[in-house]
Amino acid sequence: MRKKRVLLLSEGFGAGHTQAAHALSDSLRMISPDIQTRVLELGSFLHPTLAPWIFTAYRKTVSNQPKLYGMMYRSQYKKSLNRFTQLALHRIFYAQTAQVISQLQPDTIICTHPFPNAVISRLKRFGLNVPLCTVITDYDVHGTWVSPEVNTYLVSTPDVKEKLLHRGVPPESVRVTGIPVHPNFWKPHNREELRSRFGLKPLPTVLVMGGGWGLLNDEAFMDDITRWQDQIQLVICLGTNEKALAKLEEDERFQHPHIRLLGFTKEIDKWMDVSDLLITKPGGMTCTEGLAKGIPMLFYKPIPGQEEQNLKYFTQHGFGEQIKSAETIDHWFQYLLKRHEGAAQPQSPAAGEFSRYNPAECSHAIMEILRQ
Repeated sequence: MRKKRVLLLSEGFGAGHTQAAHALSDSLRMISPDIQTRVLELGSFLHPTLAPWIFTAYRKTVSNQPKLYGMMYRSQYKKSLNRFTQLALHRIFYAQTAQVISQLQPDTIICTHPFPNAVISRLKRFGLNVPLCTVITDYDVHGTWVSPEVNTYLVSTPDVKEKLLHRGVPPESVRVTGIPVHPNFWKPHNREELRSRFGLKPLPTVLVMGGGWGLLNDEAFMDDITRWQDQIQLVICLGTNEKALAKLEEDERFQHPHIRLLGFTKEIDKWMDVSDLLITKPGGMTCTEGLAKGIPMLFYKPIPGQEEQNLKYFTQHGFGEQIKSAETIDHWFQYLLKRHEGAAQPQSPAAGEFSRYNPAECSHAIMEILRQ
């Protein structure tokens, strides 16, 4: 019997969209051996030379001109991609998409980015007969996600569902599942074993992520965290930003036995398990991974747009706090020290909320769609 084929389409505008696609791909194959998956960053696949230039330009705009990006985001917030824009996207960047689908013959297409979502919607309008499932990877919904050809939306929260309903999406087409994370984040690991394996000391440990998006270019912020290095263990993950990693390795402030600098790693789930606090930009995927691990979070300067909405959701529900000054960092680091010394009870105002998130729910919802 032929395996069910699932095509997952994303784009390289930030890592979170593609992370979500791979998380679903791996979890679907783990849940059922009768499913075959394929993940494509569609633009990169069709235009491997051009796409990196576009993604780099986008990243520089977001990092260097966040106010401009925020203005663009808000100006189009309630607007779907019109048919002219969809046609332009298709003609310029996605002209071979129909051929890709014809070759792969998927039973279901899942989109984790608005651009391939718009392109597949247009193909469905012109006769493509494949169910389209759209997974919105933030705690808000921009108008570019919305298209009448989408069969099912899988969203993060009831608030996002309400926003879709206000934009005319039928209630039966929206399901609240939470944002998917990789199966590695579904279960905790043994903390003491990890500490020994990673060569960490029995100190309060803070994981810092987001170096690729300017977080570590803020000298004042770096001073605020490194002056605690004798008492707090810092794990700083820079991902694929090799230049930033090399720069920090040469900086005397980071040449300390309590500071660990990481490049790209596939073990962020384990580093979260061994950490007491996460400092990060409020990106949808990283925040959801922290949610899955139940780790409190401090959020650094959100990019105007979806990160502001993510920040709003996570702070309102008690999952973390925005860094507004050095006092925020000092308060939390002092709290970690007191708890480590047994002078403070664990702070868990959102413990019940943490437990309500089921990281496997999105994958199981897709399994139901495939069975139908």
